[in-house]
Amino acid sequence: MYVVKSPLADADLKTVSEALQGALVDLVDLSLVAKQIHWNVVGPRFRSVHLQLDEVVDTARLHSDTVAERASTLGVPPDGRARTVAADSGIGTTPDGWVKDTDAVGALVDALGAVITRMRARVGSTGEADPVTQDIFIQITADLEKHHWMFQAENG
Repeated sequence: MYVVKSPLADADLKTVSEALQGALVDLVDLSLVAKQIHWNVVGPRFRSVHLQLDEVVDTARLHSDTVAERASTLGVPPDGRARTVAADSGIGTTPDGWVKDTDAVGALVDALGAVITRMRARVGSTGEADPVTQDIFIQITADLEKHHWMFQAENG
C-alpha cells in the first residue's frame, strides 16, 4: 500500500530509500550507544564526558527524525524498531557495565567513525538520485564529524 507517492524514478527511489533506512538505523543506534555510555561513565572526567555524550544523543535524535521524515516524504515507511536497529546497525559492540572515561571516549570515537564512514558512502550514492537527501546527509556528516573531532581531542 502506497499512501504517499514519490516523484523520484523507481531506481532512484530504491537507492535513496536504502540510504535513508541505513542512516536511520545508524542514528538510532548511535543515540542508544551514547546514552548507554552516558549512564555508565566513571572517572575523573565524568562530568565533561557525561555532558558531551548527551550532545551526541541530541544530535543523533534530531537527525534520525529528519531522516525518518524524509523517508516518509518520499513514500518510504521508516523502520526504527529495536529489532531492525539491532540487525542492521554499523556500530560495533558497546561496553557493558561501568565504563572508564577514557574508554568511553574511545568507544564514542569508534561509534562515530563507523557512522561517519557509512554516512559518507550515502552522500556519494544519493548525489545523482536525490540531491535533497544528499544535502541532508552532508549536514548530518558535518555534525557527526564535529563530535568525532571533539571526542578525539578528549584523549589526545
